[in-house]
Amino acid sequence: MHVVTTIEGIVVYSTIMILTWWLYARSRRRTHAYASAVLQESQEAGLMQPASLHPIVDPAKCLGCGTCVDACPEKKVLGLVAGKAELITPANCIGHGACKSACPLDAITLVLGTEERGVDIPTVSETFETNVPGLFVAGELGGMGLIRNGIEQGKQAMASIAERVARAKMDGADLLDVVIIGAGPAGLAASLAATERGLSFETLEQESLGGTVAHYPRGKIVMTAPVDLPIFGKVKLRETTKEALLELWERVIAETGVRIRYSERVESVQRQADGTFEVRSSSHRLRAKAVLLAIGRRGTPRKLGVSGEEQDKVVYRLIDPAQYRGKHVLVVGGGDSALEAAWSLADEEGTEVTLSYRNEAFGRAKPKNRESIERVRAAGRLNVLLSSKVTNIGRDTVELETQTGSLTLDNDVVIVCAGGILPTDFLRSMGIDIVTKRGEA
Repeated sequence: MHVVTTIEGIVVYSTIMILTWWLYARSRRRTHAYASAVLQESQEAGLMQPASLHPIVDPAKCLGCGTCVDACPEKKVLGLVAGKAELITPANCIGHGACKSACPLDAITLVLGTEERGVDIPTVSETFETNVPGLFVAGELGGMGLIRNGIEQGKQAMASIAERVARAKMDGADLLDVVIIGAGPAGLAASLAATERGLSFETLEQESLGGTVAHYPRGKIVMTAPVDLPIFGKVKLRETTKEALLELWERVIAETGVRIRYSERVESVQRQADGTFEVRSSSHRLRAKAVLLAIGRRGTPRKLGVSGEEQDKVVYRLIDPAQYRGKHVLVVGGGDSALEAAWSLADEEGTEVTLSYRNEAFGRAKPKNRESIERVRAAGRLNVLLSSKVTNIGRDTVELETQTGSLTLDNDVVIVCAGGILPTDFLRSMGIDIVTKRGEA
């Protein structure tokens, strides 16, 4: 009797184990099949170039546990293919970096650029200091997008600057601890951190609060995440509009008393023989022990270099779609700013919108923007011209070269969203080295 019970128990236990393993194996097969199919779709659509910071998985270390897949806030960016983690939608990766933190075997390295698409960035150490001692960089200028990343880097860079200032043996009644250039996410966070640490500083901004964010189209949804702002406290935001975010930052400044000098274009930053810096702006001359550059990457808008581009009807950013209602508008570009401009203009009644992009797919844009473009295109409100380029801009027309030949369109406005040219000359005038990253950490 006892023997029979024992045998029955073993059979039941074995059956449960076999069934569990079978269910697990079937689930894994489905997961791998799905990831492989998504990867193939990305390859066929030409969406294999990450736009920013992205992970590289070492297959020798990866065990295929899938923690990185689950950790990604964007979802469906990483998948398990042939038992290993892999980017299955590279164009959807926007550089959260959560996958690296989640990996228990340190199999993931975060890199910038690819062999096909290099990214120019200033040389920066782990403490955010450039090759010029005392000159620091934070935020988008260093190659990392995302509002959250900019805020965290601004805080960390200021921590490094505070340590440097504490060691510095420099005197002078007019000598500041640090000059912060830029009032975007990184510059604002750095200003708050400098206030919290009791440092003497000035923050200079050539335009308005928000940096790149202030140039987004009205109503644009900006993605962020909970962050701790020095002095102000924790801010819990998941998905909000540009206007709501700027309103929050105005409230942060009002409640903390942080002072920012606006309309101050920095003309030069020079390191002096004694190790201090002289910062000259449009109306100030400042001396400081350190300088933090938080100026973003846009620099000068990239132009098309075609005849007629000097006309007033050619602009390089969209602020309010309503101002172009009822007009013939051409949007040029394939990144998020171009797609956001195109679909928001197409939603304006009576506006005829054409989107021109030189490549075969919108590989640099977020999935939501690609979905919005498909929505308005399918509704007949947007004309999309892939593999096309502008050849001439007339007074009332615009000429393009397309896959099927030359095309002339009626045109009132051309909005060029082709990105910005890194302010290389400005950086090099300070002595900062520029490197091109092609899939390097």
